[in-house]
Amino acid sequence: MVEDEGPVRVDSWIWSVRLTKTRSLAATACRAGHVRVNGERAKPAQTIRTGDEVRLFHAGRERIVVVSRLVRKRVGAPVAAECFVDNSPPAPPREVVAAAGVRDRGTGRPTKRDRREIERLRGA
Repeated sequence: MVEDEGPVRVDSWIWSVRLTKTRSLAATACRAGHVRVNGERAKPAQTIRTGDEVRLFHAGRERIVVVSRLVRKRVGAPVAAECFVDNSPPAPPREVVAAAGVRDRGTGRPTKRDRREIERLRGA
């Protein structure tokens, strides 16, 4: 289940240690330039080794992790937590993140006035 030998693709490792939900999301993040290995932009098939620093910008925040163990297949959360050292800045508190306006179901499309109020609330 857990291996420490041989090269592992960066997209596969990101998915295996549960930094993204799917491997295709990890590969897409690599292709979009949201993944950096040791400061350099990573392609999905780039191999990583123990001790590499992986920076991933995903879901609105940056994750900075140092690889401590290589895994090829997706593992459980407790094992995944042992596979990297998380040096990420703390996530912003939920109170700080403004909640998007939720419209009642069945109210239809927002009017021009509603749209302007929504934009004013969002600060646009």
